[in-house]
Amino acid sequence: MVRGTRSGRHRLFQGIPYAGAPEGRHRWAPPRPAAPWQGVRDATEPGPLCPQVPSPYAPISSTEEDCLVLNVTAPPVADRRRGLPVLVWIHGDGSVGGGSLFDARRLADRGLVVVTPNYRLGVFGGLALPGLEGAGTFGLQDQRAALSWVRRNARAFGGDPGNVTVAGVSFGASAIAAHLTSPASKGLFHRAVMASGEAMTDMPAGAMGPDVPGYPWYMWRSGREMEDITTEMTAPLGCRRDRPQRTLDCLRALPVKKILDVPHIMNAFQVFGYGNATLPELPPEALRAGRFHRVPVLSGATLDEHRTFVGMLYDAVGRPFTEADYDRALRTAFGARSAERVRAEYPTSAFPSPGLAWATVITDRMWARGARAQHDVLARYVPVYAYEFADRDAPMFLPLPGAFDFGAFHAGDTPYLFEDPAAEPLFTPAQRRLSATMTGYWAAFARTGAPRGTGLPAWHPYRPEPAGRPYTQSLAPQRIGPVDYFRTHNLGFWCRVP
Repeated sequence: MVRGTRSGRHRLFQGIPYAGAPEGRHRWAPPRPAAPWQGVRDATEPGPLCPQVPSPYAPISSTEEDCLVLNVTAPPVADRRRGLPVLVWIHGDGSVGGGSLFDARRLADRGLVVVTPNYRLGVFGGLALPGLEGAGTFGLQDQRAALSWVRRNARAFGGDPGNVTVAGVSFGASAIAAHLTSPASKGLFHRAVMASGEAMTDMPAGAMGPDVPGYPWYMWRSGREMEDITTEMTAPLGCRRDRPQRTLDCLRALPVKKILDVPHIMNAFQVFGYGNATLPELPPEALRAGRFHRVPVLSGATLDEHRTFVGMLYDAVGRPFTEADYDRALRTAFGARSAERVRAEYPTSAFPSPGLAWATVITDRMWARGARAQHDVLARYVPVYAYEFADRDAPMFLPLPGAFDFGAFHAGDTPYLFEDPAAEPLFTPAQRRLSATMTGYWAAFARTGAPRGTGLPAWHPYRPEPAGRPYTQSLAPQRIGPVDYFRTHNLGFWCRVP
């Protein structure tokens, strides 16, 4: 039994354990059942966030390992015989955040029961050692445990365990691609929403910073690669031993704070390991071959995805991205010969600044090309509804000090679905209407598998075509309707350039 809070039209239950504390010998182990409690548990306050360190865009921290909790936002008590659609939100980033940071009242107003879990982040979710069960996938296993909790308990909150949509943004959306291809996640959800997901996305060298190498896949690493990351990042902790089990015992005995003190140890694990029981094969290969759970998918990206990262690394933190930076970045990403072709296609004279030129290059080459590939492979097997969030005046809710035109930035669509205290006061009436339309689309999709309903502009399925111009819905305050995604992001050029 749990006691929550009633607020107007909503019922909110916070900090409900869905798995036991992953501490001591349970650190870097599969999630275990939560300890039962007697009587009525207070669920009126958020539970602790999982271990994390502050970042320039998220000044929050935690050292608490007993963090595998979730929150439920529900409308007034419904007909429990039928139950309402359930939406489970997997938050993004992978090294910061938590379920309690997402206010789901807008979606609950649309007749959804919304569940927002925490899961292990960074090194606590991704560490890998030879012979370690679940290596590289502990965060994914936590999410799966939360989905299992929903299947067992949704009806108690007015939800339908037979109609569960799993939704997420960025790292969270990529986690959903992993669940689509994970045999152990079969049957735990019936629809999927992926916002700015990276299932089919590669990463050119320098795209995420001048010293960051390129990778064939942005989100996926082999078991050996995960072990190499672990070796490099945990070396300062003094736990190298002659056997992996002894190394693991040493790491498990360390205080959380000492682990978090290692620079970049959380960010280095913002990837998922494959070649294991959770992810037996590389997800892009499984998706291409149709080896995934056949559920309807709503999937999209933002118009200016990479402006977030250029702003955070350069202009918005007081380090302007210069012409010299642009030349260097193009050569690093594409090599000398192709760099000239890209510069001719994206001259800085066509943009307000070199930073915006570079952001557009990587938005088109990495994000848009990856989004189109993701939509193409999924749509061969299941209904897909593709979108592009295109509000270039979206409120910037990240605490970045410098001036920069972020446009329709990565994750800029999230406050249109979840109430954000930084963005909410900045919404114009037109943006509030866009928010209402978007929550209407998402709720309709959760109910029926199609974003259609009374008063909603028509949204047609995405069907791959040889010409490369299948239907994509543009979402902007001034216009909701079809967009030529292929042309908008110059994908004809990027089909010819590596």
